[in-house]
Amino acid sequence: MSENSKLREQLLYHLSGHGAHIDFAAAVEGFPFDLAGKRVPNLDHTAWQLVFHLQIAQWDMLTFCTDPKHASPEYPSGYWPETEAPKDEEQWKRTVASFHADLKTMADLVKDPGNDLLAPFPHGSGQNLLQEAIQIIDHNSYHIGQLVDIRMLLGVPVRD
Repeated sequence: MSENSKLREQLLYHLSGHGAHIDFAAAVEGFPFDLAGKRVPNLDHTAWQLVFHLQIAQWDMLTFCTDPKHASPEYPSGYWPETEAPKDEEQWKRTVASFHADLKTMADLVKDPGNDLLAPFPHGSGQNLLQEAIQIIDHNSYHIGQLVDIRMLLGVPVRD
């Protein structure tokens, strides 16, 4: 197996939620919709705000990789929802589904040997697919950890 293949394998392993953190699916599975907008003392965000933020930030990083004309949302307001809770359960489900779909698309980009992990994108300031994949892994693991903290403080255990 080549070094390039090993690197892709490791990236895919971590993108899928393995390693030092749980995956997004486990963090949201069985989360009661009626608690999605509930505030926990001394924490800045609700579960909904974190799920929304995870989805929009990941979408932004993925779209940057694939669309040279992509314009990122305004920072920081464009990366967080305007409300503490989703407007309805469908919005929650759509946001979770979008996160999963975008994560799969990023994994497909990494998996494709036709995509050079180290080649700078023609747009941007030197970023490449490796850098964006690592940034997604890092960002997701941080906020998924926060989501797990909220679950525990609300008394909603994560299933093994």
